[in-house]
Amino acid sequence: MAPVTNGRHLFNEIPKGFPEPGKTTIQDTSETIDLDNVPLNGGFLVKTLVLSIDPYMRGRMREPHIKSYSEPYLLGQPLNNFGVGVVLRSEHPSVKAGDHIYDIFPFQQYWIAKKPSPSQRILKNEENLPWSAYVGVLGMPGQTAFYGWNEYSLAKKGDVAFITSAAGPVGATVVQLAKAEGLKVIASAGSEEKVAFVKSLGADVVFNYKTTDTLEVLQREGPINVYWDNVGGPTLDAAIATAATGARFIECGMISAYNGEEPYTLKNITSIVGKQLRISGFLVFALHHKYIERFYAEMPARVASGEIKYTEDVTEGLENAGKVILDVQTGKNKGKAVVGVAHDSKSSL
Repeated sequence: MAPVTNGRHLFNEIPKGFPEPGKTTIQDTSETIDLDNVPLNGGFLVKTLVLSIDPYMRGRMREPHIKSYSEPYLLGQPLNNFGVGVVLRSEHPSVKAGDHIYDIFPFQQYWIAKKPSPSQRILKNEENLPWSAYVGVLGMPGQTAFYGWNEYSLAKKGDVAFITSAAGPVGATVVQLAKAEGLKVIASAGSEEKVAFVKSLGADVVFNYKTTDTLEVLQREGPINVYWDNVGGPTLDAAIATAATGARFIECGMISAYNGEEPYTLKNITSIVGKQLRISGFLVFALHHKYIERFYAEMPARVASGEIKYTEDVTEGLENAGKVILDVQTGKNKGKAVVGVAHDSKSSL
């Protein structure tokens, strides 16, 4: 076979605010690859099928000297994030051609791995779900929801939970986990369409935070026992103000501060002491050892049966990754944001 184009999506410029497609990131088609003859040197050749676009990626678009929990992207190099691909050729004993793998993928159409990474998982997909589900509800976002809820919620039937960004892949999964355990769920989302979706998941009270006062809703429907925070800022402040004594705050994300906004000063911070709040910040990777096997044993079947529902916003074409990154930061995506890079014969995207 003649060499084929190996498209890559590169980190091109550190943004000062929101990332700009075609400026912050650019598509490069200068490289080619001979899929039949490229040396593997004991590794394996992967064809990328789907890539996940997640809010935390904005934090990686920074100067390399700035420390954080995730490695910075390097200028001139492909972005990377969770993806699913199919192995085309392999010289490694633990991986064979035809295997579908979940791992951190470079944003390029084809790539060679020297050996399986610690985060790699060969996907069986016995339920024949779309591969895109494995970067969403059955990937890092679903793991985040499952691990964090089981570790920190200490949920009891009849508790009241407030979940932000409830239409996103993490929030939507948390809503359903909470309802399955008999909680009253208050949820916020950023459009009427998203509100309707969250209502379809069974949430008891759902509101558009852009048109409705969050504090007023929580004062009316609370006090809250569990708060799942994806946004931070004034919403976190409102949750503190309306929390029950001993409430559990699960700090998963703070997208209100990801794009250069002025830091928000909490007004109700002293209530953390008076209300004896338990505030837990967490990173999904720190809980892998405890929950990953249980997650894969339980969640694919729950998704396949329809017990756990999800929505996706799949954009075809690696060249569109920059636009999808911006959509996630501005809340324009409708469901889990996924970039479809290639199709596969076993299942749809």
